[in-house]
Amino acid sequence: MIRSENLRSGYIQDDVEEYVYSLLPERDAVVSEMETYAAEHRVPIIGPAVARMLSLFVQVSGAERIFEMGSAIGYSTIWLARAAGPKAKVLYTDGDAENASRAKEYFRRAGVAKRIDVRVGDALELLKKTPGTFDLIFNDVNKEQYPAALRVALPKLRRGGLFITDNTLWSGKAARPAAPEDIQTLGVQEFNRLVYASKELYPVLIPLRDGVTVCRKN
Repeated sequence: MIRSENLRSGYIQDDVEEYVYSLLPERDAVVSEMETYAAEHRVPIIGPAVARMLSLFVQVSGAERIFEMGSAIGYSTIWLARAAGPKAKVLYTDGDAENASRAKEYFRRAGVAKRIDVRVGDALELLKKTPGTFDLIFNDVNKEQYPAALRVALPKLRRGGLFITDNTLWSGKAARPAAPEDIQTLGVQEFNRLVYASKELYPVLIPLRDGVTVCRKN
């Protein structure tokens, strides 16, 4: 795959990161094409290392009803849908109609279109309006929205469900004092504080790629 800047952690040594990626099995044609497109067009995606971890959490938790907050071109959506199986329902959300259109074509070619419900709009509002609870919610919206995303997601997550959030080390900036105008870093820092202070969640921050926080709802 093309190692674009959005797939580099910013805090892991380059040789260690290269080693992690070198171990990964080759992806199929559709997923590989998405990785290339993302690198060439500077589209942020979670990449295959985090995607495999996400897939593992879906499999071990048995999640079948999944909500994805911020899906871009649908890279992580495909991994979620494949891991959850043919009975799954994965809700894709993104604010960009062009992203959604591209994602739909990838879903068709990947053979998972029937498992995915594509919705365009603000992920937080769409989650609020969707009835029922979810087995797993994956959060990858704009970083300044992270605290609000947590507040919206918690009531929509079933007991024992997983709330997984990407970019929680934010290239290492989350560990350093943030300028008042750096609303993205401040959003990530506040989110991290909130999940670890919550009595409803059992969180673990995993320092893979850009940091992934996995929370189980008590």
